[in-house]
Amino acid sequence: MTIKFKKTIIAWSCVMVTLVSGLAMAPMTWATDAAEFGDDYVQTVFITGSNRGIGLEFVKQYADRGWHVIATARKPQEAEDLNALAKKNESIVVEQLDVTDFARIDELAVKYSETPIDLLLLNAGITATMEQQAFTKMDFEKFSQVLAVNTIAPLKIAEAFYPHVRASRDKKIVTVSSSQGSIGSTKQPRLYFYRSSKAALNMAMFNLSLQLKRKGISVGLVNPGPTDTRMMAGLPKKFLRPVTTAVTDMMRNIDGLTVETTGSFYQYDGTILPW
Repeated sequence: MTIKFKKTIIAWSCVMVTLVSGLAMAPMTWATDAAEFGDDYVQTVFITGSNRGIGLEFVKQYADRGWHVIATARKPQEAEDLNALAKKNESIVVEQLDVTDFARIDELAVKYSETPIDLLLLNAGITATMEQQAFTKMDFEKFSQVLAVNTIAPLKIAEAFYPHVRASRDKKIVTVSSSQGSIGSTKQPRLYFYRSSKAALNMAMFNLSLQLKRKGISVGLVNPGPTDTRMMAGLPKKFLRPVTTAVTDMMRNIDGLTVETTGSFYQYDGTILPW
C-alpha cells in the first residue's frame, strides 16, 4: 500500500469518526416549521444567572406566562428565593451552572439534548470595582474573570445549545448586555473592564446573528438600563429602575425580535442603541 493511499484511508477514517460522533451527540429530530408545533406546545427558556436580581425576575415572569423555565445558578444551594419559587411552581427546574465551567455547560447540553429551547437567555454577568479597573492601578486578573463571564461564556453556551434552539419553535438567543458596551454612546473614560467585556460580547453576538440568520434563529441584545440590583448598589435609588419594570421592558423587546431584526441591540424603551 502506498503512502499516499494510506494517508487517504486515514483521512476518510477521521471524517467517518467525526460524523459518527456528531450523530451520537445530536439531539433527536424536531419539527422546524412553526406550523408543525401543536397547540399544546409549551415554550422553554434557559436562563443563566437566575439566583437574584434580573435573572430571578426573568424566571418569575416567564413562569407566570406558563413557560417551562430552566433556571441556572452558580450556587443553587444558596439561592433561597429561586428555590422557594421553584418549590411553588413545577414549571421551574433549577440547575447548577458556573458559566465558566465548560465541562458543566456540555453536560447540561447533553442532559437536555431532547429538549427544544425556544429562548436561550444569557443573563449572567459580573463587573469589577472602580478601583480594580482604574487606569494605572488595574487588576488584570480581575479583567480576565470579567471577560470569561461576560464575553466568552455566552458564546460557549450559545454554541453548546445551538441544536436545542434550532429544534424549537421560537428559535431565539438573547443576551443581557449594557449601554456601557456601546462605543457610540461612550463619552467619559471609566469602567474599562466592564465596558470592554460588553463591547466584545456585542460583537460576538452580532457575528452570531449573521451566522444563524439562514438557520431561522434570531439573535438579540437587550439593555435593562440602570436597574436596582446588587451590581448597582451604592447609586442613588432615584436613578435606578425597578427590576420588575426592567425585565418587563426587555421581555417586550425579546418578543418583538425576529429574523428580520436579528443582531439588534435594544435599549429598554425599544429603540436601537448605537454600536
